[in-house]
Amino acid sequence: MYGADFSKWLNNEYIPQNPEKAWIKEVYAKAVKQSIMNGEKAFKRFFAEKKKPNYKPYSKSQIEHAARIGKKLTTYDMQWHPKKKKKNKSDVKMYFVKNDAKMIIECERHRIKIPTLGWVRLKEKGCLPTNEIIKSGAVSKKADRYYVSVLMEELSSSRIPDIKPDINASDGIGIDLGLKDFAVISDGTTNKNINKKSKVKKTEKKLRREQRRLNRKLKDRRSSSFLEYESLKQRKRQNLKGEATRQNIGKQVVKVQRLHQKLDNIRTDYINKIVNDLAKTKPNYITIEDLNVSGMMKNRHLSKAIASQKFYEFRNKLTTKCKESGIELRVVDRF
Repeated sequence: MYGADFSKWLNNEYIPQNPEKAWIKEVYAKAVKQSIMNGEKAFKRFFAEKKKPNYKPYSKSQIEHAARIGKKLTTYDMQWHPKKKKKNKSDVKMYFVKNDAKMIIECERHRIKIPTLGWVRLKEKGCLPTNEIIKSGAVSKKADRYYVSVLMEELSSSRIPDIKPDINASDGIGIDLGLKDFAVISDGTTNKNINKKSKVKKTEKKLRREQRRLNRKLKDRRSSSFLEYESLKQRKRQNLKGEATRQNIGKQVVKVQRLHQKLDNIRTDYINKIVNDLAKTKPNYITIEDLNVSGMMKNRHLSKAIASQKFYEFRNKLTTKCKESGIELRVVDRF
């Protein structure tokens, strides 16, 4: 069954036979359709990967762990099998598109009109251009905050000209990424490890405390859920207490998520500044090493430090910036 067939079955058979699922039709129809098509793409990738001659359904560590705990591996435990997305644990997006010529997704300096939702105010004013045509967009939620991203069609015919390297620019630079210092550049510049700064350390210390509080709340709720109460009065009191506990757990989860996002923003901002500084020097080429980050992450003593450096994100941003600035990016083999 393909995505289009599944969509017809969902609307024509499943929802009419199950009235309790009628809430699916309350949201924008294209958002449901896009989620179904994303599921179709994930399963197509899974079956395409399965047809490869070197396909291995399980990694060596998965087989060893299953044998150690006496677990029987099934076909649904495959590492390439699509994972189920949960609302509170995944980056789930709500899509909206311009599906006909008459439909207009309006955008002003301080607000945007989204199908089904209507006009929604923007906290950051003037970020979206108001003189372009919006083709599609997505609304996502992260750390109890909602974000909107849009795809626009450029009305003006003028395009950005191809940028050529400056004749008087420096010959080229090499970058060595590491853990002690984030990046050591061949011109003598050293970019220190942002994770050793006091601001990051204080945020990580606060994060550890909030995570311990969350674990205690979850532990208390699990232990109280098995208690039995004889009288009706005691059961009502326990239900009220359980509802308050659930709300407090939700508040604590948001605190932890915001601290995670704060750390992520600090590291991403540091990477953006380094990439911009490299582009401003206008070298003819930039040379970096092809690091085996996935192999480095297998070292359990250094995996946390390596993950916090965000080497992969740095390389992606540097690649994009070099294309925009007309700089050649040379990736050297690690050996």
